[in-house]
Amino acid sequence: MPQRKTAVKDLKKNRARQMHNLDIKSALRKTVKEFVATTASDEKKAKELLPLVYKKFDKAAKGNIMHKKTAARRKSRYAKLLNAAQAPKA
Repeated sequence: MPQRKTAVKDLKKNRARQMHNLDIKSALRKTVKEFVATTASDEKKAKELLPLVYKKFDKAAKGNIMHKKTAARRKSRYAKLLNAAQAPKA
């Protein structure tokens, strides 16, 4: 446990930031999971969810929760997933 007053304050701030980042991460995971599930069954709904997935990745990258190139790579992969699901099956 910190001894100095500023160290105690820093501990509180770090905890608050950690909880905020955790909220963003869990919302991102939940949205991605929903998107992947709907891609297989309902392509129209998945197409509507893709911008929301993009928004969550951009927010995570903006807040340094995830590197911006990691976010871009994952956005690309989910776009490819949707395009593969929409492709006519022969």
